[in-house]
This record gives sequence, C-alpha cells and structure tokens, in this order.
Amino acid sequence: MTAPAPRPLPSAQSLETVIARAGEIVLGKTHVLRLAFACLLARGHLLIEDLPGVGKTTLAQVLARVLGLHFKRIQFTNDLLPADILGISIYQADSREFSFHPGPIFSQVLLADEINRATPKTQSALLEAMEEHQVTVDGVAHRLPEPFYVIATQNPHHLVGTFPLPESQLDRFLMRLELGYPDHQAERELLKGRDRRELLEALAPALDGKALLAWQARVVEIHAADALLDYVQALVEATRRSADFSEGLSPRAAMAWLRAARAWALLSGRQMVLPDDVQAVAVPVIAHRLRPAKSGEPRAALVERLIRSVPIP
Repeated sequence: MTAPAPRPLPSAQSLETVIARAGEIVLGKTHVLRLAFACLLARGHLLIEDLPGVGKTTLAQVLARVLGLHFKRIQFTNDLLPADILGISIYQADSREFSFHPGPIFSQVLLADEINRATPKTQSALLEAMEEHQVTVDGVAHRLPEPFYVIATQNPHHLVGTFPLPESQLDRFLMRLELGYPDHQAERELLKGRDRRELLEALAPALDGKALLAWQARVVEIHAADALLDYVQALVEATRRSADFSEGLSPRAAMAWLRAARAWALLSGRQMVLPDDVQAVAVPVIAHRLRPAKSGEPRAALVERLIRSVPIP
C-alpha cells in the first residue's frame, strides 16, 4: 500500500486571501495584518502596543481563528500568578502522586492581554515557553503544542497600573506593532457595520496548523544572497557604532531580522530576499530592541534614519 501524497501547499495568492479575510474584520489595517502574518510565518511571537479600544485583542483573535489554531486568552492583572499561566501539580490522595494540571499556556496561540499590567515575576513565567516551547513545573519539563505563539497586547507605559517589560522579555517578541486609529472610511464602516464579535464568531479558518507549519518550512528555504547578508551585517554593525543608540543589536536580533525578511519575501511571492524586504520589517523587528541614547527620541524615526545611513551593496 503506497503512502498518500502530501497535501499541496496553497499558493501565494491564497496567503493574500487569508490576509484579506482577516481584513474584513480588522478594517483599514492591511499593512499591519501583513506584518503580523509574516511574524507568525517566521515562527515569531507578536507584541501589539497601543491605546485601549483600537482593536489589539480583536487582531489577535482574528489571527488565531483565520489560521485555524487552538486559542486561549489570559487577562493579565497585577495579582496574576505564574501558576495561573503554567499550571500546577496537585496531590492525588488515591494514587499518592502529584498530577500536573496544565494551565492556559498549553494552546497553540496564547493571547496575553495587557501583559504589562502583570508584575515582572508573572511576566517572566513566559520566558522559557517563548524561547524553548516548553514549561518546567516542579522540575519536570512539559512540551507545548506545535505551532505555539504568544500574541501579547500592552498599553502605553504612561497609563496607570503598568509595569514595563524588561529587555529580556521584549527580545522574545519577533515584532512589536502599533495599530493606531482607523482612517475615516474604516471607522465609518465600523460604525455602520455589525459588531466585530459577531463577525469573529462567523469567521471560518483559511489554514490549519499543518499548513502553517509547512509554510514556515518554506520561509527557511527563501534564498538570501551573500550581498544581502552583507547588507544586514552592515545595518547591525551600524547600530553598534551609532551615537543614536546606547547599545547595538545582538546576533540573535540579526537572525530574527533576517528571518522576518524571509517571511516578508515569501508573502510577496518571491524566493529571494531583497533589501526592500529587510527595510520593510526593520521598524517592527528592531525598534523595540534598541535603546535610544537620548530620551524622548522616537525609536521608529531613529531606525528609519539608520536605514537611510547605510548604503545598499
């Protein structure tokens, strides 16, 4: 008996269909949706930062549903404990053994809603999971499902009741995105249309976990020429020499930047990374990893200035 032929991957046009379907609920944010989808294709975790009420949570729910992934949400508060996320071992009197009860982190997509409202101790409970796709409880490691992503939302730091994410936590997020206010036409459609929650319930998956894993394998195969690697290295080295930043990018950040550029190239239907791909993902990938030397300077503007300062080979 011959083995069944593997199911073919959808075309690049089908990837655009996935983004378009998500755009029916998250209106007027096609570019943000493309970046968010590229982040997941690159096996990265996503941080969405903006004011309350602009659609951060809706975006995370749309991504999970349109990709057909198992989804759980945790509302982060200042009294949330690590065990509330990871799970707990409970003693069973009949068997005289401890039994592990998994927490909500055991899902394919975990929405960490308002992550910076939790204390640093609780925030750090995500570090091992985001890096190694496992959690350790009472000395026992438990694997998380594949694929596994954290999509976190956070409020701006000037709002009351927030704890800033440490650099080690920020570095676990491949991208940080901002939604911003909708444009006039999109807001009018929101006012005239159905409730987003109703539309979300009716949203059918356009992919599934297996198809997403196959697309992620394609990302790794996207070619990056030596000249392109020279360009990425020149940009990274420029961050280390620049007076705009107190410290430069790490090698891990450089690899994350290239991985995101590969995913962006795949979304564009190409099998080779171009400098345009590196530039397109620069702000969401590296801005939150760089610390301005002078307080008050917008990180995005500094990254754009960095891009302009480094010539393309």
